[in-house]
Amino acid sequence: MKEFEIAFPLQHDPSEAELRQAAGRALGVKPERVSGVRIVRRSLDARGDIVYRYRVQAAAQGESLDEYTVPQYRDVRDAEPVIVVGSGPAGMFAALRLLMEGRRPIVLERGKDVHARKADVAALNRQQSVDPDSNYCFGEGGAGTFSDGKLYTRSNKRGDLREVLSQLVAFGASASILVDAHPHIGSDNLPRIVERIRNCITEHGGEYHFSEKMTDLVPFSDGMHKGWKVICEGGAVYEARWVILATGHSSHEVYRLFGEKRWPLEAKGFALGVRAEHPQTLINRIQYHGKFQPGMPPAEYSLVEQVDGRGVFSFCMCPGGILVPSVTGPGEVVLNGMSNSMRNSPWANAGIVCAVNPGDVPGFERYGVFSLLEFQSSVEKAMYGFSGSLRAPAQRLVDFCRNKDSQGLPRSSYQPGTVNAPLYELLPSPVYERLRVAFAAFDRKMRGYYTNDALVLGTESRTSSPVRIPRDPETMCVCGLEGLYPCGEGAGYAGGIVSSAMDGILVAAAASAR
Repeated sequence: MKEFEIAFPLQHDPSEAELRQAAGRALGVKPERVSGVRIVRRSLDARGDIVYRYRVQAAAQGESLDEYTVPQYRDVRDAEPVIVVGSGPAGMFAALRLLMEGRRPIVLERGKDVHARKADVAALNRQQSVDPDSNYCFGEGGAGTFSDGKLYTRSNKRGDLREVLSQLVAFGASASILVDAHPHIGSDNLPRIVERIRNCITEHGGEYHFSEKMTDLVPFSDGMHKGWKVICEGGAVYEARWVILATGHSSHEVYRLFGEKRWPLEAKGFALGVRAEHPQTLINRIQYHGKFQPGMPPAEYSLVEQVDGRGVFSFCMCPGGILVPSVTGPGEVVLNGMSNSMRNSPWANAGIVCAVNPGDVPGFERYGVFSLLEFQSSVEKAMYGFSGSLRAPAQRLVDFCRNKDSQGLPRSSYQPGTVNAPLYELLPSPVYERLRVAFAAFDRKMRGYYTNDALVLGTESRTSSPVRIPRDPETMCVCGLEGLYPCGEGAGYAGGIVSSAMDGILVAAAASAR
């Protein structure tokens, strides 16, 4: 078996015959002696002539390709239960893995099912009505459902990436995610996929319980078995020997519960900054070097700069996307970005954020392990304090970097609206100073990026969890708490849909093995 690379024009999909011809040349055999060929990766190259580069795997006669088949789900109606708290990517894929292992997942979700959740998201955008349990972060599918569906992770260090991507395809995602360098599903397609995953779990004997917000975790022993009671806000109690915590990076109540019980926690670095919104036509012109044509995919970018020992980088870049309010409670302004599958909005947006580490937040040390959590919250509240609503404090980009108030703001995709604000004063000074330097440096990498036609909005603060729940690297349990398995972004072990899903699979396998 051999891998090789080949390029084709943007509007040309290589045929089976063309791939076999190329494979024959790479293997040194005639095309008819190629037993199998497949594309394993496709990436866009705009450095010269705009082409797609294909990484191709080929096998000669007597060899075989490394095929992957999704393991079968088992009927688990009579199997021992495992409670999964949270139905985001980590929780969903943990539950699917439990089916494969012959365990019965009982999924508890504080929010609503994906259809009811849509109504709450619409009310959040149009009426600025915040349901703390049903919003862009909480509800069936977690933050990923209405946050674009980017699947950029390509690392297999947590497990086999194909287990995640192949299952997503089986539940309705485009097969292109198996090969694209920057795979993307789209927020318009994700709800349907999330619902199909839930139906698969329940059809095989698993359970889903919505509007069940966990308020307490109590260990128990009945003399023969040890386990956990999960107590929910309405009084319902669920019991199992194993509990998987997949609660997401915004479930601050879980951290507080751990703190009250003096269970292990540690502060963890995260990143905070602004959301930058440019006209998509501008990003297309920069990235395609003026060669953009209709039919080409909207251009993306990825930027990073080291400033005073801290990384400043683009995060969750959404070409042809929109900005959304990612708040989970009253009195805060938090932004995120999303795109539908067509990526056809006239705007491009990305978080431009600065790394913040434990020890970087003078004045918050008194909060101990919650120092960065309180710091994060203080910035979100400062944004709300200025606008008095979910309107986002905003400035033109160059004005922001020059400590200059903007005279009028360009149109924005952010539906709750914007308010002209001195963001350079609202952001913590070390964060602002690094952002200011980085934006100027970014223009040297993308000429034209640094412009007053772009808007910066505050704040992008939910990049990852500022708290980690430590776990034993061998058992995957919380250190000292057998049978309790933290995973995903909420536990501080992932960042994004794919890495969260893979971490959920990892702990589900560990729980099943025990």
